[in-house]
Amino acid sequence: MSNPSRFDRGHTDDLVSFLTASPTPYHAVASTAERLEKAGFRQVAETDAWDGDSGGKYVLRGGAIIAWYVPEHADAATPFRIVGAHTDSPNLRVKPVPDTGAAGWRQVAVEIYGGALLNTWLDRDLGLAGRLTLRDGSTRLVNVDRPLLRVPQLAIHLDRQVNDGLKLDRQRHMTPVWGLGEPREGDLIDFLADEAGLRASDIAGWDLMVHSVEPPAYLGRDRELLAAPRLDNLLSVHAATAALTAVAQWDRENGGELPYVPVLAAFDHEENGSQSDTGAESPLLGTVLERSVLARGGTFEDRARAYAGTICLSSDTGHAVHPNYTERHEPGHQPLPNGGPILKVNVNQRYATDGTGRAVFAAACERAEVPWQSFVSNNAIPCGTTIGPITAARHGITTVDIGVAVLSMHSARELCGADDPHLLANTLVSFLRG
Repeated sequence: MSNPSRFDRGHTDDLVSFLTASPTPYHAVASTAERLEKAGFRQVAETDAWDGDSGGKYVLRGGAIIAWYVPEHADAATPFRIVGAHTDSPNLRVKPVPDTGAAGWRQVAVEIYGGALLNTWLDRDLGLAGRLTLRDGSTRLVNVDRPLLRVPQLAIHLDRQVNDGLKLDRQRHMTPVWGLGEPREGDLIDFLADEAGLRASDIAGWDLMVHSVEPPAYLGRDRELLAAPRLDNLLSVHAATAALTAVAQWDRENGGELPYVPVLAAFDHEENGSQSDTGAESPLLGTVLERSVLARGGTFEDRARAYAGTICLSSDTGHAVHPNYTERHEPGHQPLPNGGPILKVNVNQRYATDGTGRAVFAAACERAEVPWQSFVSNNAIPCGTTIGPITAARHGITTVDIGVAVLSMHSARELCGADDPHLLANTLVSFLRG
């Protein structure tokens, strides 16, 4: 049987479109769902009874999406192959009372979300996007993708020591301006209602955040790098979606012989600990997997057998070696852009990878003919974490942490190799096929 079509630089072009269309987690899951629908997947509601039919299905909940494909010959104990990722990125999010200002300036009150590199949001043209909740409980996406807001930095003439160390007060210095005049209660929501074609009186709640309106761009003499917002971690969401739909198409064309049920699990709120009803700490993934087993006539025993054979690749960005700060990296593990996906290891379980997981990942890369790299943190610098350890501990399934090496992680604009997105996607295809 032939392999699915291999992804190339055209995949990275498509990533650019995906990033542009996805300024918030809510837009990201909508963009993902649209791609799944085009590939023949259908949405199922959590409140409905599920059938055990073969084919592609997905569940949406807020800024999270779980999608899976049941091969025609799968039984109730067929194991899963999961690619986990997250849809959220550090940014500035609008407060419940948004209209504020000072000294004749109209401003929007914001809260810092996640571990944002604050200085990267200064003097940058910002749009505003998110989700509006109406009084009837329905939601509407809104995206003002043009220069609307700006967090102005203090001029060097008024802070002569700024280049010796910029210090930003998260409450006082990060409030963006969006006009002149006195603040008026309800002004921002009136504006957004008009943008969305709604009446402000119909809007009962909102989840809004700012984003850089500068489009993604290839960078460098040979255009071998990609500068873009939200690479952490929409790069992985996009790659996993492409891989899942490619594997589903391959299976349909080859008689439904996949040995696993491939799954995409893209969660919200990873950047602040995953503790929400749409985060990796929630029961969402486990509930979906268990309902899939039961819908195929399975029992608790079938569920236990399926989980025992299940493997998850937790795909998130990792750190490329920084040429100006090489001393911050582990000398023997210095990933470079376009060197292929990275295997992330931490013996204190900040990453879930062990030797068994390493073998699974290495085999997937070998089958895909994709190079790969290893990442481990400098012993003197604390290691970050991912949804990997949470997934492993909560569901008792083998989990491996991988990703793509980037610079400027958590910046408003990050940097990766232009070939790494499609190298990751090809690896995920290989992994999901088994």
